[in-house]
Amino acid sequence: MNAPLETHPQGQSEAPALRLSVVIAALVAALVGFGGTVPLVLSAAAVLGATPGQTASWVAAVCLGAAGSTLYLSLRHRMPIVTAWSTPGAALIAGFGAGVGMQAAVGAFLLSAVLVMLCAAIRPLGRLVARIPVSVAAAMLAGVLFSPSWAVLAVLVAGGVGVFAFGLNTPLTGGWEMPQLTLVSPVFDPAVMLGLGLPLFLVSMAAQNLPGFAVLRASGYHPPTGSILAATGLASLILAPVGSHSVTLSAITAAICTGKDAHPDPAKRFLTGPFYALFYFILAGFGATMVAVFAALPPALIATIAGLALLSPLTGALTAALAEEKGRIAAVATFTTTVSGVSAFGLGAPVWGLLAGLLLLFLDHARAKL
Repeated sequence: MNAPLETHPQGQSEAPALRLSVVIAALVAALVGFGGTVPLVLSAAAVLGATPGQTASWVAAVCLGAAGSTLYLSLRHRMPIVTAWSTPGAALIAGFGAGVGMQAAVGAFLLSAVLVMLCAAIRPLGRLVARIPVSVAAAMLAGVLFSPSWAVLAVLVAGGVGVFAFGLNTPLTGGWEMPQLTLVSPVFDPAVMLGLGLPLFLVSMAAQNLPGFAVLRASGYHPPTGSILAATGLASLILAPVGSHSVTLSAITAAICTGKDAHPDPAKRFLTGPFYALFYFILAGFGATMVAVFAALPPALIATIAGLALLSPLTGALTAALAEEKGRIAAVATFTTTVSGVSAFGLGAPVWGLLAGLLLLFLDHARAKL
């Protein structure tokens, strides 16, 4: 079913289809999503050694992916289904992508996209995602909605104005220019695909897609899990060769578009989708310019903004990991192993953290049977 769960009060369904609040909600969601997390994308690109052209292509590609998939999904299912790039995925790349290089990273991006599409194609996997326990979904939702995105945007604006007002920036080169999508030939390095591609898939699903489904369900909708995963996975697959690391459901910006402030009638909130897509198409056209502007800012300001942007996924992940008593030891083991930065046999800390947690869960389950 694609219809909202909410019942409509008498006369509410006769509310005007297009309201100014729809446009405002879409604009706010786009600005918060872009301005609050694009520093992480730029940090990830810098860690991978991307050229300015590749970085501009990356920014444009993730904007195009969010715009295209949002437009299709919102109109196809008549729900406020909005997408974005994977913020925790960008954070993962920024933290563990050193020495990987763009070509091997693109190979990992492609693997992550294929895994998402497999979740859409194999119905048991899709149903497994759709049947996440309410307590788990609520814990992730609570963590995601506790967001410092407005603080990130405020620091970005205020800090940027101060830097340029006091002449602390490096000179800007050139004016506005259309970004060029730069093709990167993928290299399928098994160690990178396992050490970066698999964790990218896992964090994008666990920290972005699942909370996104929770937001839609909390607003009374039945999100079409398979269709959403297929659309975002296909967008990720198509755009990976030009730099897009992952297109996923949005959670924070989805909450802006699915609430009553967007439209009093739940059946008409899907109209935020086309406007959200329009704003992201516009932002895609400023990819090269945004990269040049950020390059002119002091590294300390970029680091501060990126650090603030990390608070939201960190809070959400810790809340979800420790929400239930069962499995907390395994969650702590995964967290501490990953934070340690341990690397062995070509595998990075995220993979070893996952293996440590799974091993403890297996041992705990085996002990319970004794």
